[in-house]
Amino acid sequence: MAANDDPAIDKLRQLVAPSNASVDPTTVRVQATALVARLKALNRNANAATRAHKQATTEARQEMDQTHLGLQNLLYEKRHLEREIEKCRQFASIYQDVPLHSLEEFQQIAPPEARTEDVLDNPHQLMLNRLSFELAERQRLDLKRKELVLLKEELLKQSKVKSTTVDSVKSQIDALMKTATEIQRRVDELVPPLPPSADPTSAPG
Repeated sequence: MAANDDPAIDKLRQLVAPSNASVDPTTVRVQATALVARLKALNRNANAATRAHKQATTEARQEMDQTHLGLQNLLYEKRHLEREIEKCRQFASIYQDVPLHSLEEFQQIAPPEARTEDVLDNPHQLMLNRLSFELAERQRLDLKRKELVLLKEELLKQSKVKSTTVDSVKSQIDALMKTATEIQRRVDELVPPLPPSADPTSAPG
C-alpha cells in the first residue's frame, strides 16, 4: 500500500485480487459499494479542503498585498515628511529679515501685557509679541505719515492759493502803476510845464 493511500483503496485491491475469486459476489458487491462510497466521501472532502486552501491562500495573498500597499504608502508618506522637514530646516523665515526694536526698547515702550515675566521667559511667545508690537508700531507710524502727507498737501494748497493771491495783487499793482504812468505822460503832453519866470513859487531876481 502506498504511504498516502486510504485503507479503503487497499480493501478494494483485496476484493479484486485473484485470491478472492471464490468469495460470494453479493458480498463483494456490498463491500465494494461501501468502499466506493467511502472513496467518494474522501474525494468530496479533498475537494472541499482544496477549495478552502485556495480561499485561504487567496485571502492571505490579498492581506499580504494590502499590507504591502500600506507599507508603500507609509514609506511614501515618510519620504514626503522628510522632504517637508528639510524644507522647513532650510526655510529662512521672513521675520528674520524684519528690523525689530531691540529687546531693551521693547521692554521699555511695549504695552505691559506684551512684556510680562511669563512672556520674557518664553522665547517663542516673546518673539511673537515683538513681531505684533512691531506691526502695531509700523501701522501707527504709517497712519501718522499719512496724516502728515495730508497736512503737507493742505499747506501746499494754502500756499499755492496765497501765492496765486500775491501774484494777482502784484499784477494789479503793476497794472495800476502802468496806468498811472500812462496818465502822467498824457497830462504832461496836455499841460506843458510852466516857464521858470511864470513859476509862482520862484522868488524875484
